[in-house]
This record gives sequence, structure tokens and C-alpha cells, in this order.
Amino acid sequence: MNKLLILFFLFYSSTLLGQIKLAKVKYSGGGDWYANKTALPNLINFCNSNLPLKLSNTPETVELSSKQLFNYPFIHLTGHGNVLFNESEVQNLKTYLLGGGFLHIDDNYGMDVYIRREMKKVFPSLEFVELPFTHAIYHQKYNFPTGIPKIHEHDGKPAQGFGLIYKGRLICFYSYESDLGNGWEDVGTYSDPVEKHQEALKMGANIIQFAFNNP
Repeated sequence: MNKLLILFFLFYSSTLLGQIKLAKVKYSGGGDWYANKTALPNLINFCNSNLPLKLSNTPETVELSSKQLFNYPFIHLTGHGNVLFNESEVQNLKTYLLGGGFLHIDDNYGMDVYIRREMKKVFPSLEFVELPFTHAIYHQKYNFPTGIPKIHEHDGKPAQGFGLIYKGRLICFYSYESDLGNGWEDVGTYSDPVEKHQEALKMGANIIQFAFNNP
């Protein structure tokens, strides 16, 4: 059984069993892949309470070169600094994404130049495109008529949502200058108001719902 069929089997069997697992990507290069420790657990709890999904309460950690990557229909990558993919990781991630997996990248500030460089290794012919406000990812359970919300302020730039699209399918969503992960963390971790926390969780739920509705 090849990796594409394995991913298909694992995704649908885990869905039927109600044990869908999400994972955070551990990468090389020195960037803090482990940032926002409470973010994914909080997002999972929010999704389990507000979406018709049954996600495993505890997110896992996965390296892109691992065969375990294909256990997770949705993976999340974040951090502030350098990101570096080796050739094995490039090929495995490409197979994963083309086979139905979904990658969410959340720039925690300072990652942009590095993640764009590394994703270009994975898909040399694809470019990140800014998604229009009418895109379905902004209109799942929750409506965001002006696109991705600005959650945590760094330098005054507007929040933007970018995507990698392969043959009409969004395979990677990249949240830039929004810092959704900060918003998912426990209230009080940052100075952002509770309203921003809820806004971030709702946008995160949209991303997950979109990924599972469009494998």
C-alpha cells in the first residue's frame, strides 16, 4: 500500500472511530517549533464543543520525515525564526499534501522569509496567493467577511491569509501577521482581550472544518 492510500485509509478510519489526531510539526533550523504550548489543546477543545468533530484531546508532535506524518489529516507549524527542511522532509511533506493532508502555517512573527523559502522546495512551481475574502475558509461555521482577523499586534501590518493551491485544492493555509496561535493560548498569556481569544478560536475552527470538508 503506497503512502497516498495509507493517508486515505488513516484519515477515514480515524474519522469513523472518532479519534482524529492533530499534530504540531517539529522542524530543524533553530526556530521555536514548540511555541504556543496551550494553543492547539485550547483549539481542539473549542472545536469539540462547537463543531461536529471528535478530535483527540491531546495534540501530538511529528517530524516531517516520519512515516507517522500520515497518521494526521491536519498538521500545524508555527514559530518565530528559522525553518529548515531536508530532502527527506521535502519529499514526505509533498506526498502528504498531495495525498489529502492539510498544513496550517501560523507565523508567530519572524518566520515569513524562512517558511516561504522552504515551501518553495516542496512545490517549486507554486506560489503563496492571498485568498479573497469570499474564500470558503472564511465562511465555515463562522463568518469572517473581511478575511483573517488581526489577533496580536507586532508592527502594524494587516493580517493576511495565504494559500498554496494545487489543481484547485487548497493544501496549505498560511496565516501571516495575524498570530492566531497567540490568540488560542490561555487567556491572560498575552495582553490581548478575551474577544480576540474567541475570534482566534473561531478562525481556527474554520480552518479545521475546511480541511476536513475538503480532503
